[in-house]
Amino acid sequence: MIQAFVFPGQGSQFPGMGKEHYDGNAFARRFFEQANEILGFRISDIMFNGTEEELKQTNVTQPAIFLHSVIAYKMIDGANPHMVAGHSLGEFSALVVSGSMTFEDALKLVSIRASAMHKACEINPSTMAAILGLPEEVAERICAEIISETGEIVVPANYNCPGQLVISGTNKGIDIAGERMKAAGAKRALKLPVGGAFHSPLMEPAKIELEAAIMASDFHKPSCPVYQNVVAKAVTDPNEIRQNLVDQLTGPVRWSQSIEAMIHDGASSFTEVGPGKVLQGLIGKIKKEIPVESIN
Repeated sequence: MIQAFVFPGQGSQFPGMGKEHYDGNAFARRFFEQANEILGFRISDIMFNGTEEELKQTNVTQPAIFLHSVIAYKMIDGANPHMVAGHSLGEFSALVVSGSMTFEDALKLVSIRASAMHKACEINPSTMAAILGLPEEVAERICAEIISETGEIVVPANYNCPGQLVISGTNKGIDIAGERMKAAGAKRALKLPVGGAFHSPLMEPAKIELEAAIMASDFHKPSCPVYQNVVAKAVTDPNEIRQNLVDQLTGPVRWSQSIEAMIHDGASSFTEVGPGKVLQGLIGKIKKEIPVESIN
């Protein structure tokens, strides 16, 4: 029995997240208080009592999801992952769980990442859109044509599951892509309520800032393979892990391909750990026969 653990990314937050762990466990409380100290503000108060709007702020959302995910994992008795992966931000949770990074170092990087991405969004006004029901190769071709013909940036950002691809780009590029992809047969082209083009070249200013912090951080050989977003395969070399984490900011999240690689390498069940059940739903669409559970 090969157990795979997966960790969610931005978008899984909800008001009251993590409060059950804080109230019910002294060990969990120590983690929350340590995070408050590292971040320099009481993120626990926003997680437990903040509004949806307050939780949506990138500098809150990313550390909140990371913190909730790691604590939820620590609460599992006898957890022994044979392989791990995380969706975008969730990759940091996966690296902590596998022992490749310490909780403290990862939280500091998550905070820097959130701040850098927020600044990059202000520099380059941009957005994302979910494209439903269009073959990936058609979407990829349309993105390439738009770049070539108009100079607007629009690229595949998240390969979430068959029939669901998220694209990132300039506001104009996304508008053009949405129309063209619907004309090519997409069921929907739905603009997402985000303030930036994550996982695209428009995140280059954030990548430069984050790269310096990642290169200055300690990484260790993980206790199990980490299936990283940009390569969608098992990685255990600390230097490769570090570089893939840098590249992730401007490269696509190959989630569908990562899950397929884990199944190919023997994963017999998946456990999503952290807020929400987004990944459980995606994995069900990638391989409906495989058992998936969710632990909050």
